[in-house]
Formats: sequence, structure tokens, C-alpha cells
Amino acid sequence: MARLADYFVVVGYDLDKRGGSEGQGRILQRFPEKDWEDNPFPQGLELFCQPSGWQLVPERKPPSFFVSVLTDINSERHYCACFTFWKSVENPQKGEPSEADEDDSPDVLQPAQLYAPKSLVLVSRLDHTEVFRNCLSLIYTVHVDGLTVPMETVIGNLLTCIIPIAGGSQPGQDDREESSRTITLGAGDRQVIQMPINDSLPVSGCSVAQLFRQLGIVNVLCLFCATLTEHKILFLSSSYQRLTDACRALLAIMFPLKYSFTYIPILPGKLLEVLSTPTPFIIGVNSHFRSETQELLDVIIADLDGGTVTIPECVHISLLPEPLLHHTQTIISMVLDPELEVADHAFPPSSVQLATLKIQDKEIRAVFLWLFAHLFQGYRWCLHIIRIHPEPVIRFHKAAFLGQRALAEDDFLMKVLDGMAFAGFVSERGPPYRATDLFDDLIANQVERIRQETGDPHKVMKHIKELAEQLFRNENPYPAVTMHRVQRTAENAQPRLPQTSFPHLDEVSVQLFIDHAAAKLKTAPPVVKAELKGMVPTGPPLADIVDRNGNVLANSARRLEVVRNCITYIFDNKMLEAKKLMPAVLRALKGRAARVCLTQELNLHVLQNRAVLDDQQFDYIVRMMNCTLQDCSHMDEHGIAAALLPLVTAFCRKLGGGITQFAYSCVQEHMVWTNMQFWEAMFYSDVQKHIRALYLENGEEGDTSGPDGEGVGGQKQLSALELASEQSRLWPTLSKEQQQERVQKEESTVFSQAIHYANRMSYLLLPLDTSKNRLLRNTGLGDVESVSNSYVTNSIAGSMAESYDTESGFEDAESSDVANSVVRFINRFVDKVCNESGVTNEHLKALHTMIPDIVQMHIETLDAVHRESKRLPPIQKPKLLRPTLLPGEEFVMDGMRVHLITDGREEATGAMGGPPLLPAEGAIFLSNYRLIFKGTPTDPLVGEQVVTRSFPIASLTKEKRISVNLPMDQLVQEGLQLRSCTFQLMKIAFDEEVASDLAEVFRKHMHKLRYPQHVQGTFAFTVGQSAKLAVEHKTKDKNQSLKTLSKNLVKTAKRTIGRQYVTRKKYSPPTWENRSSFQSEMDEDEISVSEEPDQSSLTLSSTIRSSDRQTMSNVVERACCRDYQRLGLGTLSNSLTRSKNEPFRISTVNRMYTVCRSYPGLLIVPQSIPDSTIQRICRCYRQNRFPVVCWRNSRTKALLLRSAGLHAKGVVGFFKSPNAPTAGPSQADSTSLEQEKYLQAIISSMPSYSEASGRNTLSGFTSSHLSNSGKWGSIRGSGRLSTYNPDVGNRLAGKESPQTNGGPSETYFLRQQRAYLYIIGDKSQLKGGKQDSFQQWEVVPIEVFDVRQVKNSFKKLMKACVPSSLNTEPNTNMNFHRCLEESEWMNLLHKVLQVSVLVVELLDNGSSVMVSLEDGWDVTTQVVSLVQLLSDPYYRTIDGFRLLVEKEWLSFGHRFSHRGAQTLASQSSGFTPVFLQFLDCVHQIHLQFPMEFEFSQYYLKFLAYHYVSNRFRTFLLDSDYERIELGVLYEEKGERKNPQVCKSVWDYIDRLNKKTPIFYNYMFSPEEEEVLKPYSFISNLKVWDFYTEEMLSEGPSFDWELVRGRPEKPQEEAGDRQETTAPKSQRRIVWPCYDSLSKVLPDAITKLLQDVQNLETELGQPTEKWKDTWDKIKAAQRVESRLESRHSFSSSLLMSSNLSHQRRSQGVYLQESRVGSSINLALDCEVSATSTPAAGRPSTSTLYSQFQSTESENRSFEGILYKKGALLKPWKPRWFVLDKTKHQLRYYETRQDKDCKGVIDLAEVESVFPGTPTMGAPKNIDDKAFFDLKTTKRVYNFCAQDSTNAQLWMDSIQSCLSDA
Repeated sequence: MARLADYFVVVGYDLDKRGGSEGQGRILQRFPEKDWEDNPFPQGLELFCQPSGWQLVPERKPPSFFVSVLTDINSERHYCACFTFWKSVENPQKGEPSEADEDDSPDVLQPAQLYAPKSLVLVSRLDHTEVFRNCLSLIYTVHVDGLTVPMETVIGNLLTCIIPIAGGSQPGQDDREESSRTITLGAGDRQVIQMPINDSLPVSGCSVAQLFRQLGIVNVLCLFCATLTEHKILFLSSSYQRLTDACRALLAIMFPLKYSFTYIPILPGKLLEVLSTPTPFIIGVNSHFRSETQELLDVIIADLDGGTVTIPECVHISLLPEPLLHHTQTIISMVLDPELEVADHAFPPSSVQLATLKIQDKEIRAVFLWLFAHLFQGYRWCLHIIRIHPEPVIRFHKAAFLGQRALAEDDFLMKVLDGMAFAGFVSERGPPYRATDLFDDLIANQVERIRQETGDPHKVMKHIKELAEQLFRNENPYPAVTMHRVQRTAENAQPRLPQTSFPHLDEVSVQLFIDHAAAKLKTAPPVVKAELKGMVPTGPPLADIVDRNGNVLANSARRLEVVRNCITYIFDNKMLEAKKLMPAVLRALKGRAARVCLTQELNLHVLQNRAVLDDQQFDYIVRMMNCTLQDCSHMDEHGIAAALLPLVTAFCRKLGGGITQFAYSCVQEHMVWTNMQFWEAMFYSDVQKHIRALYLENGEEGDTSGPDGEGVGGQKQLSALELASEQSRLWPTLSKEQQQERVQKEESTVFSQAIHYANRMSYLLLPLDTSKNRLLRNTGLGDVESVSNSYVTNSIAGSMAESYDTESGFEDAESSDVANSVVRFINRFVDKVCNESGVTNEHLKALHTMIPDIVQMHIETLDAVHRESKRLPPIQKPKLLRPTLLPGEEFVMDGMRVHLITDGREEATGAMGGPPLLPAEGAIFLSNYRLIFKGTPTDPLVGEQVVTRSFPIASLTKEKRISVNLPMDQLVQEGLQLRSCTFQLMKIAFDEEVASDLAEVFRKHMHKLRYPQHVQGTFAFTVGQSAKLAVEHKTKDKNQSLKTLSKNLVKTAKRTIGRQYVTRKKYSPPTWENRSSFQSEMDEDEISVSEEPDQSSLTLSSTIRSSDRQTMSNVVERACCRDYQRLGLGTLSNSLTRSKNEPFRISTVNRMYTVCRSYPGLLIVPQSIPDSTIQRICRCYRQNRFPVVCWRNSRTKALLLRSAGLHAKGVVGFFKSPNAPTAGPSQADSTSLEQEKYLQAIISSMPSYSEASGRNTLSGFTSSHLSNSGKWGSIRGSGRLSTYNPDVGNRLAGKESPQTNGGPSETYFLRQQRAYLYIIGDKSQLKGGKQDSFQQWEVVPIEVFDVRQVKNSFKKLMKACVPSSLNTEPNTNMNFHRCLEESEWMNLLHKVLQVSVLVVELLDNGSSVMVSLEDGWDVTTQVVSLVQLLSDPYYRTIDGFRLLVEKEWLSFGHRFSHRGAQTLASQSSGFTPVFLQFLDCVHQIHLQFPMEFEFSQYYLKFLAYHYVSNRFRTFLLDSDYERIELGVLYEEKGERKNPQVCKSVWDYIDRLNKKTPIFYNYMFSPEEEEVLKPYSFISNLKVWDFYTEEMLSEGPSFDWELVRGRPEKPQEEAGDRQETTAPKSQRRIVWPCYDSLSKVLPDAITKLLQDVQNLETELGQPTEKWKDTWDKIKAAQRVESRLESRHSFSSSLLMSSNLSHQRRSQGVYLQESRVGSSINLALDCEVSATSTPAAGRPSTSTLYSQFQSTESENRSFEGILYKKGALLKPWKPRWFVLDKTKHQLRYYETRQDKDCKGVIDLAEVESVFPGTPTMGAPKNIDDKAFFDLKTTKRVYNFCAQDSTNAQLWMDSIQSCLSDA
């Protein structure tokens, strides 16, 4: 029973303290005057009566009512119902204004009448809003209407009214008094108060439904999850009552959890600083204070009026796990919006009955009940009861619960279980003997039903309705009697204005009432309400729940079988069998079921707590235990570690000297042992077992009840909770002594377990070698501070139930003294568990003294074990294999034993079929050139293979430390992940025998080698140095002149450069290459020097003594001059004899590298431009890289120029029209004029310009040829390059641009249709340039990517192609493509190719192009080189490509060293593979035109590998200038003393090419003067297999000596075995990513060439070079094909096969000529297929189908034959094709024809024989040219061109027949 109201208070406005802006309230009267003993008066009540502050108002407001909630110090809630009305006060300021007001508002008129608030407040511990509203309204009515009832009587009755707290269980009629009470206050009123039947269920009225209406489903669910995961929540509304309701609703849906943090539904404005409290809260604030809540950073704000929930960025709310969240949302929407389901029905039901708000409210609460039943089902199986008497102590085993629900990863549930609310839930609902409610019933009896409903919302809905009904009945037991009769003031009648103020009440009379009632209560007999306690049912065990969800699928019975067999083999001592199964077992142990199976199996082999094993058995068992533990999380949610704990102290082996080593000393390396929560859970479960045993012995009830169901712990009879419940029931009946005895027994049980656990923990925490502190190993390096706080972060930190001290386990183990840190850890554990389980203080002290002794004793035994275990013979490890080295390569560090572990590439792991080659065990070697791993796979089934993985040390891009778990052995901690830009990744884990400092030394050496101080430290320079030192002095004198020359050169250059660069902006040193095209200081008579020889050129020639002319000619020979001569760009004849009309000359202006340091010494410039001009022009360009000619089109004589972009200041001046008025001749102006002159000189040199003299660009080049603007269309449309100014596009397409001035000007028509010179410039650089329509050039602005993009793109590309860890997503392939796309590498290739093809088209149509992008050494170089490669077939040969790279990349100063980050200085800039990108573009072109390139794809990969490997000097240094400075440029010719060491990659390729056809492309059969136009769309580009391929058998195949050196083992072995076994198959197994395909399965031609060589050697003939053999065969083939009259088709061996149909030229022709191309026959259709199909041609689709057929043809023999038609038909010539593959003879109308006229199946042919001429046969043909073919159906008569041809045909057909 309880008082309805504790206090009645009248609060009024405090008129005395009304100065200032804020008024105050004061309590005028309160009853009773003295506090109740059980319930003191709450302080600060007046603040809550007017939460927005006390103020006087100018007009009367209607009375208001709301309920505030106050929480007292004992966390009891007090409900303050507050009824406020307004009464008038005189305005005191009408007289003379007070001083304060004078300041404030001197001129504001104050109204005469003001109203002050007055509040009547009821304070109660019960929450009956409506009753309070009625009572307070009644008092107000009595006061206003002046009823005759004395006010004191009403208040006295109110304060003495006593009602029951809750009704009983379903009340019968006689119980009606209990659950409802009719009260009257003596003013003719009467009201019924209904009590809830069950007090524990919250009462919500309509508030929950109201909350959902205000905020919406998703928002409320969000708030719900936020509350459960302890976030701060703030409600805003302008209505106080709504705030209270919303807060009440939130608490109602949390049931059965209770909210235990700050809860203030209405917070007064004066207390707003409460909002910055650090703890979670639920608070309501009037929206009046919205602005003050804006700066709260971590508070979720729910605005009830606006219906929004605002979640700050820093707050992450964990939502319910799916699919539960979705289910919940669906069902709530079915409750709130039942029409949603039928909204789309064609015949919707007439009307869907909407439930009332009250019912909806209960239904929503039922949904949340259902949800909690889902979340917590089976929680009682995870309770540990530690003590039963005197009070039950219960703990929850969180890890087991999460593990069995398979929700260990779920963020939401983790947080809920860690939260305070759940801790309260466990302590409230844990006890097994108590009163039960609706939730207990759900959890116990409805789980099965809930599980079946999950998929079906309608079934769930039915259940929800039933639950809702129970909730409703709980709140309204008697819906019939809810009648109130309360008088209210008449609504419409105005209260009389001369209203009397609220009377002062007589305290004495009220007090009399109270005293009288109290006296009456004392005499009344006490009401004893029997509390119905009972045993709480447990519900079905959890185990079933999970198994049905199919979590077992991952472990098939087969795997468990393997585990069982392996264990049996181990104990039967069949070690070989066990060894074979081991890898499979270790893989199986990834699954939970297999791990459980392992613990069960091992249990069977333990006898009397012991199992003694021999060394090998022990080793295997420990290995399996480690593997099992390794996959356990530190929580041990599946109880695996718990099951192994007794086993690790049981298995042991005998060491010498009577010492025993237990398994625990070998399995300590796991996180789980350092996790305090794990130990606690283990301890509690053991205590529970013992307590259960204690009571089972006492009672006999254990025997009577049969086995009622296996639980998780495998309880046979009563579970511990059931026992405890029974004991609690009996407790009151026991005598004092018996009670005492039981308490003592339980306490000593706990105490003995604590001692046991102190021992166990010392076993697992003290390492075998106590000198090393193993506990600190978490970081892998033992830095004490950062030991993982695993058991803090996962603890319920700060929760009342189990607060831990949060310092980490071994924080202060500064001394790293193992014993101390272990003692401290165990002490903390003991303190915590003993305090929780009520161990007496004496016992606790005893424990604390015992623990150090236990630890000390254990350390002593361990020392002995450690000593003995060291004497064991070491386990046999595979012996280290040494790699072969290159000549000149030396080891820097010898092999360190490591494990090479798997990365993200699946092929080697055996996951995609094939053997598991990785992980492998072996050693890592560091040489001065490479990093090499060599070893054998750990899987014994592939043990005899050798695995090699290596990469050049110079290509290392990233190295990071990792810690690695190895499944096989003890865990190896330290590891390194090394990534190389040759697309290789090594993840290695150091073996335990490698000291950690050694690993550190290894890293340092690696860094030193990767980033030498200077380029001279790289392998290419240091190689073979020991040999060189001896040779040095001999060679010195020979190269003397060269050395001095280099020195002089450099000195002069430095001097001049010093002078020149003083005034300029900061000079950034050039970058990356080292090519040997040194063209600088040539003799006067050897090089055409400019007309005005200045002094320095003379001094130059005098430095070169005549004896060194020879050397100089070498230089000229090697320089790009060869190429310039070939292109006719400059001659090396004497300057006097040179003809004046040559447009270009080779200028030596840069011979001292003074004009531009990164250019070569010799440059091609227009004849008419003197050197002095060049020196001025170069300043306009970045890095001084002014435009120079690098290629000329031999047909159109169009030029290709390259330069850097202009300096920003030069741009505008450059494009101003020359006659623009200027202030005066400035420096900028004169240079811009000179630039124009320079460009004009270039244009004038073009023959088309001089011929047309400005009238027309190309004679005969009409606009109709240009009408096809497809290419431009595509470029514009693709959006990637839509940046051309439209004029260019129009001009190129031959359309006129609109004139600016309206009318067409005459001159415009005279001028040519297209510009003579197009300048490809960077869009961002060319802003502000005005186009002049009379200039001869035009600028094409394009967007280029910068180097940073290439760098980042490459990083992502590497990650995509060589991922470092396995991807967990199901579809790895998709993932690879996604990563590839994100890297944007293909995009970059597309852009480069697109620009290059554009330039090729322009050049091909006779316009010159100048590429001037960025600094002229990255993208410019790529574009310029690709353009030459596409336009000029010479560069597609091996020699030509070399020349191209030497000329454009090396001489023109691509910064190889800088971009490749080859030295310490460039380390920070990172690796940027601009050259690799170029090679990839070449590879893409090669794929599209396989017949146009003399070199193979391997050649490109070879360059891609070696340009980063630093094995050769070719790609070192940034420019010719730097190479000369180091003397690299000439020495290559000089020193040939050490033939093994090649310094230039080109020499190496030449040498190799002579020996083997590896670089040669057999399909090479070029067309004359073919211009290639590849497709550049991303869909046409392929990923280069260089990025993805790998050969583990021998490592990368690009160091030829290493690959060649390996003997062919398999054949010899086969030979040995021949005698003993049956005949062996010739087939060989080829493993992916292991074997080199080209070696195991060479292509036919390589194989044949090899066989020819072998035969020659056998016959003792001198072997012929492969190239000669090949050329002979090709020549012979040509002769043969001529016989077949195949006039224009290509003629190599393969060319008669399908390759002749490979696409040769592509792209849209700007000028579609159809003459003279020998290939037009086959490609006629293709041109039209790529452009718009023209009229009269077959449509694309038919072409496509034809193409398919011809592609697949295999033409063994073909030619023209006359065929006799059927009866009376003439002879006709037909094109016949003999196809061996399809075994048929086909014929066509003509050779070009694609549609086959007929087919003769060779299977039907009986014979072929010479025939005789018949009537109508062709005239003048030899009789012997006729032959007949007899088939089963008819005889065919044929006639060939001559007798030899006929013989050929007959032989061919005959051979086909005999083959068959």
C-alpha cells in the first residue's frame, strides 16, 4: 500500500526578489510541514514549477498542467504534478520607477495590470497523471467557484488517501478492491484509480504510440538503439507534458531493461549546464532553449514538434543486427499503418479498422517485447551462479552467449551486454527463485514460437496482438469502471474578475487530518499480500538455436573425420600418416566444429589427469593446440580455450633428469590467456560446477529426476540454477545453524577454487624462459607501454556490476620483471572474483600471501624444464637452398630462415586448384642486386618442389612490419611485407631462430641498398668492382682523352650554367635517364655547325686532339644523328659543301649543355634560325626546353616537334596578335616575336607550305575527304577530351568557322582549311591566349594528368594486381576488376593513346604538330615516342625501338633516377612509372597489331623489369649531361675487359637475341609505310600480364643467366625410371603460377628451331644461328606462296593461317583512300565497319558473322582451279581452299568472297587421279593439268593452271586423305 500523494505544495511568485530580468518562485505553503520519515521533501521544487523561469505576464494565460520527474539520492523517482494558474498583481512600477528599471527601459510603457503565476504541486512516488490532474483541478475549482467545501478538508483527504501499489494476479471479483480503489476528496467527487496488475511492467497510456506518431519509425528505432548503447539523448518540444510522455515512452519500450542514468523529462532553463555532463542521459528541454543546445557535440537531439532526430557526426549509433532490424521495422509499420499493405490492391477493403491509440501503444510495446525475447533468448543458460546463500550471486557469461548466438562480431549486442542496463537486468532477473512476469514467460515458453514466426510477418502480428492484449489488461484491469466524476470550472463562464487570491490554508486543520489517518493506520491490521515467488523457467537451451541456423555447414563430417584420424594416428605412433594429414587438419581447424571435436578427442586420451607422450607426439599435439587457439578471439566465445585449459595441464613429456614438461609451456603465446574476462568466466563456471556438486550430494533429489535434456554444460540432472532455486525456497525453513553451515561450505568452495586458479594462471602466464618477458610480447617488440589493454576495452568498463580497474595488465612492469607482473595480474583477478563472491577477508589475505610463493615455486620448476628442453635434439628443419647469383652479384647478408606466407594472390595457395605451394619455408637472401627467397612448400605433398620469389632491391617500393601467425609451428611473431614495383610482394615471417636484432640489421642493409647516397652506389655501377680495381690502371691511359674531355666539358658547363641561371627562377635539376646518345662536341668538319661560330665552339674543337677523332666518330655514330640522317633532317657533311636549301641543320648550340641541361648536345633546328635566337627563345619555356624537331613524316614531310610548356608569363604575350599596340618594345615582346619567327621558320620548311604559298594546305585535299569527323566526334563526345576549342575541330573537319564580324571576309576563304602547325598544349597553361585567325598555327588545349596522378594510380594498380591479403568478398574476380577501375590506370593509358592517335592523324594529313606539355619530359616524351612508333615502321623493329628509346627518353632527359626514386635524394618523391606507362601503351598497340612488330611481348616485359632493376646503367641518371659528368656515356665502348658484366641493356639484348629467339615476334610481316591507328577506348585495352604473372619455380625470367642455368631435371628422372615402371606418359603437369609456360610448353617455332640446333649438335655440324635458319625458311615460304599466285598476302610461315585476317590498320581515316593498299581486299569491309556503313555495302552485322568464319579458318592449301559444272554446265574458275583442320575442300566465287559456294567433305573422297580434258575445257592448258576427284556420290573434274600446280593439289589432297 502507498500514499497517493506525499506532499501538497503551493508555490507562488516571489514579489520581494523581483529585481533584474529573472523572477523567482517561493514555496508559500506545504503540507505536511514536517517530512515523512520514509520520504524526505524534494529540494528545488520551485524551479520545476516554471521550467522556463518565473515571469510576470501582461495578460492572463489559461491554467496549465504537467508532470515533472525528480530523482532522489536513492535513485527513487518522484512525480511532481504541477497545476499553474495566473493571478493579477498590482504593477508597482506605476508609481515612481525603481532605479534598475530606469536603466533598463526608461521609455517602455509598462502595462497597468500584470499577472503572476501560482502553482499547486502534488509530490508522489506513484505515476498517475490523470488522477493528479483531476485532484488539482478539483482544488482549483473549489477555489474559483467558491464551493462550500472547506479547502483544508479536500487537501487533508488527498494527503491521507492510501492505495495499493499493484493488483494481484488476475483478480477475481472479490479482489476488485485490490486492483482498483475508488477515492473521493469530499467535494462531491468520485474517481476510480486502477492499479496495474503487475507492478514490474511499465504503464505507458498512449505515450509510445504518440512518440512514433511524432518522430516516425526509423527515428524512434534509432533513439531506442542509442539509449541501449548508452548515448546522450535530448528531447525538444514546446509542450512540457509531451516531453514527459516522450521520455516515459522511451523507457517503456526498453522493458525489460531499466534505464539507470540521468533521467530528467523536464529540465528547467536554469539548470541547462547539466547537458554537458559526461554520462549518458535522457533529458527533455523546452524548445524555447533550442539555441543553447546547438553547441552540444555528442548529444542526439530529437525534436518532437518537427519530427526530426539529429545525430552529430562524431556519434556512431550501432543499430540492431540485420535481419532483425528490418523485421522490427516491418511489423511496427503494420501496427501503425495497416493500410500500407493493401494500398496497391485493385480492390482495397472498404476500410481498414484503425486501432485506438491506446491499443496501438500496447501493440508497439509488444513488438519491442518480442524483439527483446529474440535478442536475449537463452540468456539463462549463460548465467553462472556462484553463491546461493545467504544471497544468490549471479554472473553472466557474455562470451559464451555471443558465441552460441553467432553474434560475436555484432557491435550492437556487444555494447548492450556491456551496458549498465543489462548488468541491472542480470542482477534483477538472474536469481532463480522470484516472482515472474510476462517477459520471463516469453523467454521460457515462446522461444520455439518466435523462431517459427521469423519469416512470416502475419504470424508475428498475431503473436504481437496477443502480447498487446496482456499489456493492455495489465494497465486497465476493469475497463468498465473507469468512471470519473470531478467538478470542473465552467468552460465558457469567465472566472469572476475581482478574483480573490488563493486563500492561506490553515495548517493545523490539515495536520489534524493527517494525524488522525496515521493513528487509524496503526490500529489497522497489516495487509499481508503474499508475494508469489516461484522457480524461473529457463527456456530451451541455446545450442539448438544456432545449429538450426546452419552454422555447421562449414564443417562437414569429412573434416571432423580427418581430425579424429590424425589424433588416433598420433596416439598409435603412426607418425608418417599423421604428418601427411597434418596440413589438412590445420586447415580444418579453422572451423569451430573441428576445434570442439579436437578438444573432445584429446579428452579421451587423458587418464587420471595425465597423458605422457613422446617427443614427436608432444610436438604434434602442441602444434594442433596452437592452431586451435590461434583462431580463437581473446573473448573465447566458443569456449575452445576453456575446454583446452584442463588439457594443457594434462599432456606432458618426460625430459631428462626426471623432469616433466607440460603442454602449457608451449601454448602461452595467445591473447586469450592475458584476458581477465576469460579467467573470470572460467573461474565462475568451475565454481558453479562445484557448488552444484555440493548440493547434489546433500539432497537425494539428484537421483530421482531422470536426465531431462542435455544443456550446454552437459548437465545430466538438475541444472545449477534449478538447484539454486530449490535451495532458496528451502532457506527460510532451515535453522540458524544449518544456514550458517551452508554459507561456510560455499565460501570455502570458492576459496579453494581461487587457489586452484592462481596456480593455473601462473602456468599459462609465466614463460618457459623466464628471463624473457613473454607477456609483453603483444607488440612483437616488447615495448612495455603499449601492451594491449584487451581486457579493459572489452570489459564493462565503468559499469557498476563489474567495474575493473582500468590500467592494463602489466602496465608498470618497468623492470620487465616477469614474476612481479604475473603476481600483480593474479592479485587483481583474485581481488575481483573474491569480492564478488563474498570470500571472507581472512581468506583473501591468506590468498595474497600465497600467490607470490606459488609463482616463485613455478618459476623454479620452469627453470629446470627450460634447461632440459634446450638439450633436446633440434627438430629437423629443411636445409637452406642457396640461390644462383649473376656474375658480379654478391651476398650482402646470408640466408636467414623465414617463412614465405600467402598474400592476396590465390593461385599459389592451392585455392584455385593446383597444389598449395605457399606457405613455404626457406631463407631470404640479400644480395647487392636482388632480394631472393628460396625454399620449399610447408605442405609435405608438394615438399620436393622449390619455390623461388625474388625482385631487384632497387624496385622495392614499400616495406612494412607485420606480425604473422603461422598455422604450423609455434607462432612466429615478426614479419616484413615487402612490395616491389616489378609487381611482386613478399610477406615473410622470421623463424624463431632469427634474432630480432638480425632482422633489424637486414632492414637497414636493405634500405641502404635501396636508396644509395648517389647513383654510383647502385648495382649497375658497383657490379664487379673487385675485378675492376685490378684492371683500372691498365685502361687508364687509353681513355685519358675521354676523361679529360668529360671533365672540361663539365667544368665549362658548370661555369656557364652558373652565370646563366642567376637571374632565372629556381632551377629544378632534371631527372631520370641515362641514355647514351651523346651528341655534343663534334668537330667542325664532322658536323654542320651554325653559320656564326662563336668562341666556345672553337675552344671545343681544340680540346679534341686529332688522335681522338676516332672516339668522336664513335659518339656521333652512337648518337641520334644516325636517326636524323635516316629521316633526312640534318647531315654530317662539311659545312662548306652543305647545300643551302636544306631546311634544317644540326645545331651544336647545346654542346656544353649550357642552353638546356636536360637536352642532348646536338639538336635539329630550322636552318634560318641562328643560335643566338635559340638562347633567347629557350627562356620562355620551362626548364629551357625549347621546341626542337624530332621526327619528319617521309610522305607528307610534316614535322613532329617537342618542347616543354611555356612559362606562365610567356603565354599571353605569345598569342597576342603581333600588331597589338604596346607601350614600348619590352623584353617580353621581343622574345614573343622571336618565338613567332621560330614557329614560322618551322612552318616555312614544310614543302606543302612553300608549294601552296598560303593558298591551300595539301593540293587535292578537299573538304569532302574531311567530312568524316568521327574521330573528333568521339573525342568531344567522350567527355574526356572535350576541351578542344571548337574551331580546331571544325577546321580539321573541313567546316568553316563562323566569322566574328558577321560577313565572310575574303582573306579567310583564301587561307587554308587547316593550320600548318598544331600545338598540343596543356589546357591550364593556355588560358588567356587569343586565337588569331591569320596565324599559321593553332593551339589544341588538352587536359593532361600530372605525375602525382600516375604515382597514385600505380600504387592502386599494384594493390589490385598483387593484393597483400586475401579478400573476404565472395567474388574475388569482381573485386579485382573494381580495384583495377579505381586505380584509373587504364584511364591514363586511354588518354595517352588518344592524344597520340590524334597527333598521328594530323601528321598523316600533312600538318606539323608540336607537343608542348608539362616540363616536356614525362607526358610529352610518352606522346612523342608513341607517335613515332605508330607512324614509322622502322621504330617497330628491335633496332628502331632501341633508337627511339635512346633518342626520346634518354637523350631528351626523361628523369629516370628521379622518377624511379633511385637515390636517397629522390626517395621522398616516390616511384612514378612514366616509362612503364609508355611500355604498357606499346603493349596495347602490340596486341592490336601483332604482325607489325619485330619484337615480342617478352621484349617489352624485359625492358619494364630492367628499367627499375638497376642491373644496367642504361636507365640511370636524368640526362646526357649527368651521364657525361659521370663518364658513363662513352666508357661503354671502351671497356670490354669483363665480358660477363654488360653495362648497357641494349648490348645485353643484342647478345641474347643472337643466341635465342626469345625477343623475336614470329608473326612479324610488316606492311610498307603502314601507319597504325589503334583503338584507345578502355574497352579495347587489356591488363598487361606482366602485372599479374608469376613463376615460383625460378623467379622472374628476366635475368637470363639464372633461368638458363637450371638443368632440365624431369627428363633425366624419366630416363632413370624407364626400366622399373610401366611406360610413362609423355604428358607433363603444368602448374599455374609455378611453371614457366614458355619453357614447359614452347611455341611450335621455338621448339622446331631448338630441335634443329640439337640435331646439328648431334650430327657434329657447326650450329647455325637461329635467325639465319628462320630467314631461310621464310625465303623458301615466299617462293612457294608465289607459286600459289598469292600476290599480295604476307608470306611468313604462319601467315597463311588465320593471322592474315588480323586487323592491320584501324581508326577513322581522315582521308579515306582506297587505292594502293595491298590489304584492301580483306579489309574493305573493316574500314566501313568502323566508320558509318556506306550505301551499297553489307551492314556491320553481316560483316561480323563473316569475320567469325574466316577467323576460324585454317587454310592448308589454296588457289584457283577450274571446275567442271554438273551436266551440260561450263567449266568455271573457282577459288579452292583445302582445310586440313575441318577436313574439307571448300570453294568460293573469287578469292575475296566470304560466302562459301560449296564444300567437298574429304571423308567421302575415295581417290584422286590424273584426268583427261573434256568438252568445253579451258584452252591452251597442258593435258597434265587435269585431275579428277572421286567421292562416294560423284566424280569432280578439275583443271589447274599448269601440270606442277595440278601435282601439288593432288599431293596435298592425298596427304590429307592419308593423314586421316
